[in-house]
Amino acid sequence: MGNEGHIAHISGPRRPRALSPLREHLRDTFWFAPSVGLVGAVLLWWGASTLDLEIIALLQREKAYAAVRELVSIAEDTRTIVTTISSAMMTFIGVVFSISLVAVQMASGQLTPRVVRIFIRSRISKITLTVFLATFLFSLLVLTSYESETDVRRVTSVPVVQSLLTMALVGLSLVLFIAYVSATLRLMQVGPVVDRITRETLRMLARQGTGGEGAEDGASLAPETGRVAHAGRAGVVLDAHVARLVRVARRQGVVLRLIPRIGDFVLPGTPVLAVHGGTTPPRWALRRTVSVGVERTFHQDLGLGLRQLSDIALRALSPAVNDPTTAVQCLDRIVQILAAVVRRPLGAVHHRDRRGAVRLVQNVPGWADLVDLGLTEIRAAAVHSPQVTRRMLAGIDDLLLLAPEPRREPLVRHRTLLLQAVERAVPSAPDRRFASSPDRQGIG
Repeated sequence: MGNEGHIAHISGPRRPRALSPLREHLRDTFWFAPSVGLVGAVLLWWGASTLDLEIIALLQREKAYAAVRELVSIAEDTRTIVTTISSAMMTFIGVVFSISLVAVQMASGQLTPRVVRIFIRSRISKITLTVFLATFLFSLLVLTSYESETDVRRVTSVPVVQSLLTMALVGLSLVLFIAYVSATLRLMQVGPVVDRITRETLRMLARQGTGGEGAEDGASLAPETGRVAHAGRAGVVLDAHVARLVRVARRQGVVLRLIPRIGDFVLPGTPVLAVHGGTTPPRWALRRTVSVGVERTFHQDLGLGLRQLSDIALRALSPAVNDPTTAVQCLDRIVQILAAVVRRPLGAVHHRDRRGAVRLVQNVPGWADLVDLGLTEIRAAAVHSPQVTRRMLAGIDDLLLLAPEPRREPLVRHRTLLLQAVERAVPSAPDRRFASSPDRQGIG
């Protein structure tokens, strides 16, 4: 293409989570929230310990020894409780999360292995583990504040406030335990799982910019003047740091185009950015701008939700499972997602700087790509299940009512192919008519 001499390389990042908006990448980890919780437990203990010291010092200066003696008595009574909490909390944590991981494993086997990611991103799971670990650490620290001194004139620390905070943390842990068990059990139900996938997809869609159908080849841009190749590890393109790329393009006076789509697998040396209208930005400016990992995420990946719903439906339609009702539930959500994008400009998202100039073009799937992703595999597996064929026909008919004329062709194509497949697979004419009748409930 004449650009070989202009190819630069993005240095492979040592910390891939820093490559895109930090919040989204930290949500895909299970270590960050508990680590912050442990630090918070230490700070809380330090503050409570300081307050206990000030209270005792104040009472001793006021010579209120009777009050000090009463506080010592209360602290001795709570010491047994704090000791019991510290010894039992870690065992409780191990039992609870062992049971939960078994439940998640069962859900991943019944639905799809990608359901584990829902557990990892679950806020209630992270908050529960954080509070459990913080309670355990806090109770251990409280035990160090107890003194063997019984003379009210010499005692320096009576952990009354610390003991009360320990009780409060235990109460909070019990409340979160109930909420956590409820949320984990919902992971074993099809309805909540597909609803969660759908909501993640629609939230990502709301954050996504607008595009133009058919503009993904960069034909409307200035001539291509260079390419930037990936030099990190092989993996899936997770997302792009849009704000940083826009800043670099503005300073350089160029337009950058992300060549692979989010979710594509890239190898070292694969071109990932095309430069239009100027010189290629320096290598250091493009470090940690394209995130590559081992598994797709919802952050900027428009097709991931449809991929997961299709996977769940295909597993449900396999002869080993034979659960067409689950496939119908997945089709409900696939139709919902397609309806949300049926009038939306697709093809390429244009990210602009503060002056309104296009600085980054990001390829996204087109309408036909999304329809094929959501319907093709389920259609091929559904010909012997009238419940699924009826629901798919009803969903396609609903989308045809919403779709503008240029976007009707993929829907008509899938409807025709489905009817042809039913015609070939079902020998009885009455059964064919039944399987070819649209029904929003499949077999209501």
